[in-house]
Formats: sequence, C-alpha cells, structure tokens
Amino acid sequence: MIRKPLRPLAKIFSARSSGENPDMIELANLRERAQIQHGLILRKTQRRLIMIGGIFIISFGVIGLRMTALAMTEPAEPKARSITNDISVNRADIVDRNNRILATNIETHSLYAHPKQLANPSATALRLSEIFPGIDALELEARFSSKQNFLWLRGAISPEEKQAVHDIGDPGLLFGPREMRLYPNGKLAGHILGGTTFGKQGVHSAEIIGVAGVEKEFDELLRNPKSSGRPLKLSLDLTIQSALEKVLRGGMKLMDAKAASAVLMEVHTGEIYAMSSLPDFDPNNRPIGLTKGDQSDDPLFNRAVQGLYEQGSVFKTFTVAQAMELGLVDADTMVDTKRFRWGKSVIKDYRDYGPELTVEKVLVKSSNVGTARLSQMIGADNQKSFLGSLGLLASTPIELIEGSTAKPQFPSNWSEIYTITISYGHGISGSPLHLAAAYSAMVNGGTFISPTLVKKSVSKIGPRIISKKVSARLRSMLRDVVDTPEGTANLGKVVGYSVGGKTGTAEKISKTGGYDAERVLATFASFFPSEDPKYVLIITLDEPEDRMGREPRRTAGYTAVPVAAEVIRRVAPLLGLTPKVKELLNKDLALTNE
Repeated sequence: MIRKPLRPLAKIFSARSSGENPDMIELANLRERAQIQHGLILRKTQRRLIMIGGIFIISFGVIGLRMTALAMTEPAEPKARSITNDISVNRADIVDRNNRILATNIETHSLYAHPKQLANPSATALRLSEIFPGIDALELEARFSSKQNFLWLRGAISPEEKQAVHDIGDPGLLFGPREMRLYPNGKLAGHILGGTTFGKQGVHSAEIIGVAGVEKEFDELLRNPKSSGRPLKLSLDLTIQSALEKVLRGGMKLMDAKAASAVLMEVHTGEIYAMSSLPDFDPNNRPIGLTKGDQSDDPLFNRAVQGLYEQGSVFKTFTVAQAMELGLVDADTMVDTKRFRWGKSVIKDYRDYGPELTVEKVLVKSSNVGTARLSQMIGADNQKSFLGSLGLLASTPIELIEGSTAKPQFPSNWSEIYTITISYGHGISGSPLHLAAAYSAMVNGGTFISPTLVKKSVSKIGPRIISKKVSARLRSMLRDVVDTPEGTANLGKVVGYSVGGKTGTAEKISKTGGYDAERVLATFASFFPSEDPKYVLIITLDEPEDRMGREPRRTAGYTAVPVAAEVIRRVAPLLGLTPKVKELLNKDLALTNE
C-alpha cells in the first residue's frame, strides 16, 4: 500500500501563500492516517472474534452430540485392549450342543516388575516366593539386582494372588490387564478341549493360542475377529459326558485297570455325545508331557483317539458281515470249527465248541476257528478293501489335532496268515474311535459315517458298506451275544433297554516278545436300542482284572461289559430313550417276590 505523505509540498506552498500554518496540514494527515489504521485493526479483531466464536460453537456442538450418544448407549463392561496392533485378545467361547459353556475367557491380571523402582528387592522377592511357590527367592532377588528395567513375573494371576501382591506395597510391582482361558468344568472333556497358552504378550494384553484338542484344531476360527464372538458349538452333551466319565472312572478303579477309554457316538450323524480317556488332566492346569518311558502312560495321551491297539474279537463282526454281504454264507450256514494249523501257527478257540457251528453261533460264541474259515473264503484282497471302506486303515477325520497322528498299523504284506489273524482282531491295530465309526456302519443300515465333534445341522450320508438286510441280520446276531446264555456279553443286559454288541479280549505284546496272557486289552463294542440303533458305545479297559471270583478274570465279558452296561443304564434316559415298561414291571415284580 502507498502511504500518503504527511507534508505534501503543494499544500505547504498553498498554505504559506494564504497565511495559514503549514503544521496543521501534517497534524490533519496524521489524524487521517490513525483513523485508517484503527479501522483496519478493528476489522481484523472482529474477524478473529467471529472465528473463535465459530470454533467454540462447533466444539461444544460436537461434545454435546457425543454426550447425547453416550447417554443413549447401553452400558457394557470395558474390554482389555492391546497397545499394539498385532496382538489379538479376543477368543470365542466353546459350548456343548445345549449351549453350556465348556471354555471361555475371564478378565485377570499379569504381574511384572520395574527392578529399579523396587523399594526393598530382598524383602519383595521373599514375599513373592511365599505367594507363588514356584518362585525361588534368591534367584528372583538376583534378577532384581540385574540391569534389566523390566521383568515378567507371572502371565496371569488370580484375584487372591493380586491382592496378596498388592499388600506387599512395593511401587516396583505392577499389574497389567489380561484375559485368560477358563475351563469351568475342570477335567471334564479335558482331552477333547486340549488347552491353551499365551502367545504374543504385551503389558496390557496377551494372545491366547490353542496347544491341543479342539482349541488347537479350531485355533484360527476361535481367534478370528470376523466370527463376531460366535461360540464354537460341539456335539458333546455336558451332562452325558459327566455321567460317562463318572462310570468309567469307577469301572477303571473297580477292575484295577491302568487306563480306560470310552466313545459314545450317534450312529446316523457321527456326532460324538461323549468321549473320555483316563487318566486325564485339567486343562486349566495342563501338565508337562512325559519325556521318558511309555508315552501311553502320559495323562495327555488321548487313548480314545491316539491309542492304537489290537482289539481282538470285536473284528469278528466285520468278517461275518463281509461274508454275508458277499453271499458266501448266511446266518444258518455251518462252518468247520475244528482247530487247524497254518505253518507254525495253530488256530484254536478259547474252549472246544465242537466240530462245526452256524455262522450266527460263530459270532455269538466268538469262535476264532470259525472266523478264520470265513476269512479264507473272503480272501486277502477283499478283506483289505472291506476294512479300508470302514475307515480302519487310515487316520480318522475327527476335528482334533491328535486325530491325524493315529493311523492304524497293519501288515504291508497282507498274506493269508495275516488274513486269518486279522479276521479275529490280531495283526492290525486301531483306536476306539475307529471302532465306533466301523460299528456304526454295521448297525445303522449299512452306511459309513465319519465321526465328528461339531454339532451338525445337516448329516452327510456316507457310502454304503453292507445292505440293509445284512445290517438287520447282524443286529439280531449281536443282540444274541448279550441276551443268550452262550453269548460272551451276558453281563451287558440293561433293564428297560435292548443292547447288542461284541466283546474283544486282546493279549498285549510282551516286552520280551510274543503275547502276555496276564496283560490284556478288554473291549466291548455295543449299540442301543438294538432293534433300532441310535448310539454306539465303545468301552476299553487296559489291563483289567475282575478279582471278585476265585481267580482273576480278565476277559471283556467280565470287565468291560459290566462297565458298558452301567454307562447305558445312566445315559439312556438322558438321551431321551424311553425304557420298555414291561421289562421294568417284571423287574419290580421280581424284587417284590424276593
């Protein structure tokens, strides 16, 4: 801007010529210049005031809108958040088929220390060792004396432990918010759930990752934020799982067995309602696995899924079913049961059943010789193909990380002698879960169904293995194994419910070679109701002994069968199966007469 001069010469000369004071011209110009400057400052100030006023109005408007939105929002508990973007603290719940909690998260705290801020490191280390038995006071004091600025002490602590640490009053001990995995039912279904541990950790959050069981198998799904916290629904029924485990634990103790397992599966859907392996563990306090000795003695070992055993005479059902399906025999066909020799091996029965038996009696009385004769009629290639179609030669597709490791063992050279021994369950090993799936196909009308731990809305029908006619005839024969005096499972009767099944007693391999007659694996593969099967139940006891008689009895008929009968008696009503009133009335009448 061009400034106007204060003493213009033209006006100065004009004022002098007219006798006026030239200084007044300068004063007038100064006054005009001051008025112009004042106007500029006033307009600038007005603009600033308008701008500040606008900012205040907008700010208070935003605050008012936010307060209104908060007032209209439902209150909710705050969630622990990570200070970093790569730690996910959200993990979905796991529930049973009735939406009862099997695994969930709880809010807790972590414990860490700033050694340089500790008021009394020695006394603090001693007090912490008293609160946490796993802490060595001298070792912790040495760590406090190091040059480290930060020390993790505990990833997660209980409210009681937090209060005890708080009472120490040392400013160098600090707590961070944390979520940890909780299994409210303790050991119940421990092998199925598996367990978790902490992955990436920060002061204010920690990542929970699965280490075994369904927690590991579905780890990505459970941690996926896109799942919106939807729980993973399993096929398990918590009440039935509890009843099965209680009976199995009692049966294992009564029969003085070293271990036990059980599988309860729906024969048409493959859904597992309960599955147990003993000894077990609490996933809230998952133990460290064995590094020496027999790994099958490890409580982390899931015998129902990972345990591969020769299962004995339960395989005779498959041999009889295949022979009937191929049209080689029917239930009334007579079979030679005289003992015979194959190479160095002698094929004989537990007791002498005479020179011949019908196919039905071969199954009911559990004749090794009769089954061996049927296998010779079937042939090695047909037998291998049939067992393969039942899933007995491959690992099960169960939704457990451990399932893929349990691949059945069988001879690479499927010779005739192996065809004979495999027909009655020797020379091939599989898990109780394999057996449950195979028996479901035998009794459900003849179709294979894969076992699953996830509740299904739609069932997938598998390939047909045997005809409906053969399946129905087989159910009747297996019912006779339980109901007739000559059957091997007489102790499997359950008042009010019809039960069918097959026993299997397999001698375990001796440490010095061969088989040990005093160490057996006893199995009962059962199904109920036998006239219209809904469920298969596999009970296995490792090295059981029934000592209630004059001599110890180890066969499945005296060990595994009574345990299975008690399981069925407990769980059948829980499964919604109505008992037969006539049988119950007859039992009440018999008790009254006594």
